[in-house]
Amino acid sequence: MKINKAEYTASYPDIRQTPDNGLPEYAFIGRSNVGKSSLINMICNKKGLAKTSQKPGKTQMINYFIIDNEWYLVDLPGYGYAKISKTKRNEWQRMIDGYLIQKRSLVCAFVLIDANVPPQTKDLEFLDWCGNMQIPFVIAYTKTDKSKPAIIEENIKAFQDKLLENWDALPQEFITSANDKKGGEEIVEFIQDMNKKLGLD
Repeated sequence: MKINKAEYTASYPDIRQTPDNGLPEYAFIGRSNVGKSSLINMICNKKGLAKTSQKPGKTQMINYFIIDNEWYLVDLPGYGYAKISKTKRNEWQRMIDGYLIQKRSLVCAFVLIDANVPPQTKDLEFLDWCGNMQIPFVIAYTKTDKSKPAIIEENIKAFQDKLLENWDALPQEFITSANDKKGGEEIVEFIQDMNKKLGLD
């Protein structure tokens, strides 16, 4: 399955300003510099839709994209970015927490994990927080073209093992590469299936 139409709608600093029209929402979030914008552009098959940058912390508000006039893809600020003031970091955290906890239209969050590095504490803590807050999520491993397959496999297995220290079972997972256009169709198919379950077919 592919996305036919993807358009940026607006950016919001507060959940109270976000759309409330009943359309389902799928949020994308991860540590800064995880490759989120590149993955979003690949999924939507539209280069430049989400602004990419070599400098972490590019996304600073809740960014909405309307997909096929049926659902929203929501681009959230990255977590774990240290090179900003404590005040700004707290603002981002309140923005992220407020959206994930309060947004009734949120169907699922895609938590992006860089497959090129060993398990990171901030990622594991964030997923535990999502579980404690009963926020539905899946995992998308990113940048899987950047290292040798054996290293990618080792890092993913290590991350899964760390998760299972606190979880009874693993969430659904996607293996992605924006450069190789890997995993995008599977993610879109997952979203379409979720929408069908919501009666939006």
